Amino acid sequence: MNRLLSRQAWTRPTLPCATGHSAWRPVRPLRAALCALAVVAWLGTLGAGGANANANVQSAGNPSTPVAPSAGATQRPNLVLLLADDWGFSDVGAFGSEIQTPHLDSLARQGVRFSNFHVSASCSPTRAMLLTGVDNHLNGVGNMRESIPQAHLGQPGYQSVLNDQVVTVATLLRDGGYRTYVAGKWHVGHEPRNLPPARGFDRSIVQADSGSDNWETAKRYLDLSDKVHWYEDGEVANMPAEFYSSAYFVDRMIGYIDADAPAAPPGEPAARAPFFAFVSFQANHIPVQAPQAFIDKYKGRYDAGWSALRQERRQRAIDLGIVPPNTPMVEMHTTADWNALSPAEKRYQARRMEVYAAMADAMDHHVGRLIAHLKARGEYERTVFLFLSDNGAEASDPYATISGRLWLDWQYQRGLDQLGAKGAYSVIGPSWASAAASPLSTYKFYSGEGGIRVPLVIAGVPGAQPNQIHHSLTHVNDIAPTLLALAQIEQPGAQYQGRAIHPMTGANLLPVLRGTAQRVHPLERAIGYELSGNQAVFKGDLKLIKNIPPVGDGQWRLFDIVKDPGETRDLQHEMPAMFLAMQADYAAYAQAHGVLPMPEGYDPINQVVINALINVYVPRLQRAAPPLVAALVVLTGLLVWWRRRRRGVRPA
Repeated sequence: MNRLLSRQAWTRPTLPCATGHSAWRPVRPLRAALCALAVVAWLGTLGAGGANANANVQSAGNPSTPVAPSAGATQRPNLVLLLADDWGFSDVGAFGSEIQTPHLDSLARQGVRFSNFHVSASCSPTRAMLLTGVDNHLNGVGNMRESIPQAHLGQPGYQSVLNDQVVTVATLLRDGGYRTYVAGKWHVGHEPRNLPPARGFDRSIVQADSGSDNWETAKRYLDLSDKVHWYEDGEVANMPAEFYSSAYFVDRMIGYIDADAPAAPPGEPAARAPFFAFVSFQANHIPVQAPQAFIDKYKGRYDAGWSALRQERRQRAIDLGIVPPNTPMVEMHTTADWNALSPAEKRYQARRMEVYAAMADAMDHHVGRLIAHLKARGEYERTVFLFLSDNGAEASDPYATISGRLWLDWQYQRGLDQLGAKGAYSVIGPSWASAAASPLSTYKFYSGEGGIRVPLVIAGVPGAQPNQIHHSLTHVNDIAPTLLALAQIEQPGAQYQGRAIHPMTGANLLPVLRGTAQRVHPLERAIGYELSGNQAVFKGDLKLIKNIPPVGDGQWRLFDIVKDPGETRDLQHEMPAMFLAMQADYAAYAQAHGVLPMPEGYDPINQVVINALINVYVPRLQRAAPPLVAALVVLTGLLVWWRRRRRGVRPA
């Protein structure tokens, strides 16, 4: 069970009808076009295997300028950054989950849990801030490539990849003497200047897209590109045909750590440079897939349904001290009535959550393998671990759109007994996503706490008290300054190696980790947020929030997210002056960070479809046109020749 590489056979997908409530809605104005485009989807194989423009391109730029450790530096720790994909707030046992995550729970007991930690509501903006400590509108990833309005693309801050006005924490660590490695999902650009070698990593194996299959390396999870883009050390990677993503990423990271460890003379301690290891998992991004041995552990666990699970997790989070006693929560209007489902529908939906739990459990298992390896090498005691998720749980169901359903039914199967296996596709949908975020409201893509509040665990910090929970506002931009502080490396300010950069804006978490400070950020500091028109501003314990339809109504609301993390009690009428002041804070943030207003009628799901048409289908048709025209010319010529020959043959 150590490698857990399943060998289930792939079978041709069937065409079952989509069932259940979904946050993905059919895009009626595009329906006819999408049906027509589905007919020519097979043309994606034409030219897909062509040469990649990024192949064999080495990172360019000036040689690194080492950043000296602070004066009086002691031994610097190894840094291990573990990033989960689409885990909800209560998906970790130490935050209230029933999912078995013993290795993450062990880190939580040894370290500090942050119960009020915030990220972006989707993956690439979070990853960009995690790597740079700079707001996503300043670092270039104002929106994801997949969902950005075409009018925004290319505007300042909206390149959808990292720009040249930021330096990554990996670059600073490498220049400061660290060995730097990354294995897993990248999603901040796959042009040469943005591949890991150019962004500070000595060794790297990355999947550069928004997602991919977890069993087959070349298999796309949606028709959003012509292939899966894998890169090793900045060049197109030679990948195995099959793997299990979580196992593979940990295997590669272990290999990097071992390969670079310097050998010491017999009887002498190794003069080891510390390392920064960034393991960026695909779990639990769709398609939700897991080895059968893990799925079997959860059989029957979710038969009571999503509402029961949401209540169960809320109570466990209260018991653990993650949220206050009697924390209220709302039931989202996107949550279906479990009791209205047929027995067959209940069984199917329960299996979806069983697979989801198994995928998280499997990821934790492989985290445990990495920890065990570091212990065996004698590195564990000098290692600091950080674990977080990139955003809240994923509620979207691509089967609910015509284009998604047609493509997925061609590529995958989704029968009950196949869910989780190779060749099968599963999602959890909005009802289970709401349970995964319990007791919070909303989920991925939206600015409610369920979309942007995620678990954070930091363990192994010298001087920190074990098994603590910190409740003040914490932000993803705080991670990079904290890593530099642990490494005893100065922040670069507004310039690095002679070029202007945006300075890091986050706070160093070491004072709260070591108990010398009570809050991460001053009460009076306003921290703004925006993604795809969903907006928020944090100030002390308060949060001003606006969500667009279909989840929100475009109106501002004010909450105390420490006392009321579920955002159930709007305080705008009780605190009218603060309500207005925080709107002014948001306006100032938007102006200072170049936040663009969303086009009238913007819908994120519509936009994903539109961008797929522009970025994938139109180029695909353009590539296909010359051979099709040539084939048509040849066929026409053959037909003319045949007809002339037939006319020239006369009966005797």
